[in-house]
Order: sequence, then structure tokens, then C-alpha cells
Amino acid sequence: MEVLSVVGFTNMKRSEVWLVEFFPQVGDEISKQRPAVIVNDDAVGRLKLRTIVPITDFKESYRNYPWILAIEPSNSNGLSKHSAIDCFQIKNYSTHRFIKKIGSVSQNTINEIHKRIAKTLDLRYKLDF
Repeated sequence: MEVLSVVGFTNMKRSEVWLVEFFPQVGDEISKQRPAVIVNDDAVGRLKLRTIVPITDFKESYRNYPWILAIEPSNSNGLSKHSAIDCFQIKNYSTHRFIKKIGSVSQNTINEIHKRIAKTLDLRYKLDF
């Protein structure tokens, strides 16, 4: 499958939800084209890379995983169904993989994502915002 964005966006900001091309997949990595949330600080980095967490279909079993954040569809986030933000699959991806912006999430959601990313490093970590 060919990456659809050949220019590479540069004006992408934290909290935005973008359709991202995750192909090619290796092993248990998330795959195909799907939404993702940009989570890096806008002031960090000089390369055309963004730190993202992918969004996937929500499954009831995900309620037991501290690195998963459930998210409901809304006009602001651009999602069409009940979904899960998989903070264990955090990645730094080239902006060439980003296809189009579909929405954004609130600062509270970003804070919750950051807390869950910390949990992937050590389940004892607690962040207070």
C-alpha cells in the first residue's frame, strides 16, 4: 500500500486527530489507515515527525487495560464510532504518513492520554495535571 501524503504537513499541532497511514505493519504493530491523536509538545523537535497514538475500534475487554482510553465520537474529534486510543502503540511518524485532519480532542483528553502513556513505562506512575 502506498502512503497517500507525499508533501508532508508541517502545521500539525498537539491534540489534532489525523488519518494516518500505518502500513507497512511489522509483527503486532497497528496497521492500515486509521485516526491518531498528535500528543507531542508543539515546540519539541525539528524534523517532520509527530508523536502520535492510534485510535482503534473499542472492545469491551479494553476496559481492563490502563493504557487504553475510550473516546466517544463527536463533531469536534471527527470520529464516527465509539473508539479506543491505544497509548501502548505510541509512535513517532513522518508527516508524510498523515493524510488529513479530521478533528481535535480537548486538553483534558490530552492529559488523560499522557497519563496512560506514562503507565506504559511503569504501571506505578501517576501524573497530576
